[in-house]
Amino acid sequence: MTLRFDFLSLFVTDMARTLDFYRRLGLEIPPGAESEQHVEATLTDGVRIAWDHVDMVRSFSPGWTPPTGSSRINLAFRCAEPAEVDRRFAEMTEAGFHGELKPWDAFWGQRYAVLRDPEGNGVDLYAPLAEG
Repeated sequence: MTLRFDFLSLFVTDMARTLDFYRRLGLEIPPGAESEQHVEATLTDGVRIAWDHVDMVRSFSPGWTPPTGSSRINLAFRCAEPAEVDRRFAEMTEAGFHGELKPWDAFWGQRYAVLRDPEGNGVDLYAPLAEG
């Protein structure tokens, strides 16, 4: 059997604020999902991303506790061009979300920036500086 990456789930404590972040980023999330305990969206490549409220996780695993300390995951979203990295970063920070690292031209050939979602997960935005 060949494994195929299909699904990523993030644990959340504030579903409404988290979904607002990802909607503003450009993900298509069903209207009214803020009141749900589990929400999914399918990305353009078919991979699914989900947000599970910690209370829902505890409903089937009562002893579970969310991890503490520094986030150990970053999601990375490729933008169509370097200017889109700047635009999306500005839109998100103007909406009150945390900008961890302002857009810059990275030595590895990308326009690169990092946001933090409301749960503290890193969300990277990047685009190649030049096709080649």
